Amino acid sequence: MANSAQAKKRVRQAAKRRVHNMGIRTEARTFIKNVVKAIEAGDKKQAQEMYNKMIPVVDRVAGKGIFHKNKIARHKSRLNNKIKAMA
Repeated sequence: MANSAQAKKRVRQAAKRRVHNMGIRTEARTFIKNVVKAIEAGDKKQAQEMYNKMIPVVDRVAGKGIFHKNKIARHKSRLNNKIKAMA
């Protein structure tokens, strides 16, 4: 357990930051999931539209360090390749 005032404050800050980051992380995952659903539905136009909406959101999350930038790059690349492969 934290003993010093500084350590107690750090615990409070970490808890507040964790709750804030959870919301941002959930939002990013939802945008990714929407693209995946559109791809599975076979709707290329909808998938491309959702992908274009997803890009700035996930880039912002990667910039804040909530997700690693390479993880986001990997998701973007794979989803874009799936969209291009659709007939």
